[in-house]
Amino acid sequence: MHTYTVHYLINDEPRSHRFELKQPELAVHEAAMHLLQLHFGDSENSLIMPNADATPEQILEQAEVVGISGIQVVK
Repeated sequence: MHTYTVHYLINDEPRSHRFELKQPELAVHEAAMHLLQLHFGDSENSLIMPNADATPEQILEQAEVVGISGIQVVK
């Protein structure tokens, strides 16, 4: 398992979250997807989550639409 600390802004408030994942690297767009699931995964509105075939750019754009920005991944 690899531990990643993700620093980010949600609605311009600084936050951080630690993820333990099997994958050896965590790209920023993958961190954005984890953050979307963390903050909005229980939402009844499935339109918040990007499509399964979304590009990394589309995932980051969707994160910004719902207020998640400034994502930094630290291993």
